[in-house]
Amino acid sequence: MASTLHNALARVDDPALDNDIVSLGLVGDIEIDGDTAHIPLALGAPHSPAETRITEDVRAVVHEEGYEPSLSVEIHDTTPAGQMDGAPNVVAVSSGKGGVGKSTVSVNLATAMAERGANVGLFDADVYGPNIPRMLGVQNTPGRAEDDETIIPVESHGLKLMSVGFLVADDDPVIWRGAMVNKILTELLHDTKWGNLDYFVVDLPPGTGDVQLTLLQQMGVLGALAVTTPQDISLDNARKSVRMFDKHDTSVLGVVENMSGFLCNECGTQHDVFATGGGQRLADEFDHPLLAKIPLDPSIQESCEVGEPVVTDGDSEPAKAFRDLAEQTMDQVGRERRRSHADGAADLQPEP
Repeated sequence: MASTLHNALARVDDPALDNDIVSLGLVGDIEIDGDTAHIPLALGAPHSPAETRITEDVRAVVHEEGYEPSLSVEIHDTTPAGQMDGAPNVVAVSSGKGGVGKSTVSVNLATAMAERGANVGLFDADVYGPNIPRMLGVQNTPGRAEDDETIIPVESHGLKLMSVGFLVADDDPVIWRGAMVNKILTELLHDTKWGNLDYFVVDLPPGTGDVQLTLLQQMGVLGALAVTTPQDISLDNARKSVRMFDKHDTSVLGVVENMSGFLCNECGTQHDVFATGGGQRLADEFDHPLLAKIPLDPSIQESCEVGEPVVTDGDSEPAKAFRDLAEQTMDQVGRERRRSHADGAADLQPEP
């Protein structure tokens, strides 16, 4: 009976991997208990729209076969060595230069993930511009656990937050040498009691230097987002960021074009303030998807000033854009995990 149901699940396709979930090895050993079928699935992106659809399709097939589905998720460790405990999906948000809105993307991405029901941690590692506490309206500082050795992150907008900004006064410049920066970031990362997370979003410092490389090695990043604005000078630097990840075997989940165009509320016309099509050109050049085009909208800056991420702003165009970015990112995370598992399952198959 279990084998019959296993074969029936081949009717469920994984659109991202262009095959069915049985052929991809995403269905574990099925157990039948009376009218209930216990089915483990090798999925890895909680609350991803794509994986939600896959589980719904599985439930439908199981019902068609006359059973009540009981699904469980087996998250397989397919991330690089160094993956931090309790955070199966580490997503780095990167840019080759400052001033492209990388931190704004990080805040709204993480908040939108949390709004979908995910457990999300946000690590503000931008040592030279740690603005995320202000963007989230955080007034308090992290606490200490009972052992006085681990740090309790601040919780805001459904996120667990740790930031270099908690270590320095608002008006004080950060004058740290590279070795000191690496030491502080490493301690903040590993000494914080993050708990069980679905996603861990890291706002990297701009650039492609030693700090970025240290963080990549420490965290075992599953994938990265490359943030750019449409003009060529930003694309030149974004290319460096993409190449950095490629050289260190870190998947680039996609490109985010920020400040994409100004949508006039009065006339309803979009005006390309900087340029047009830059994000798509970068995505095409490296064969990565363009995940989102975030409009240039005053409400985004205003929301940062008052500590309310714009993604929480109902049905505004910026809010929709960031929600779509979160969904696309989660889907890309799931694709990476399922692809890696499928590749591993194929390697274990005996040769004919």
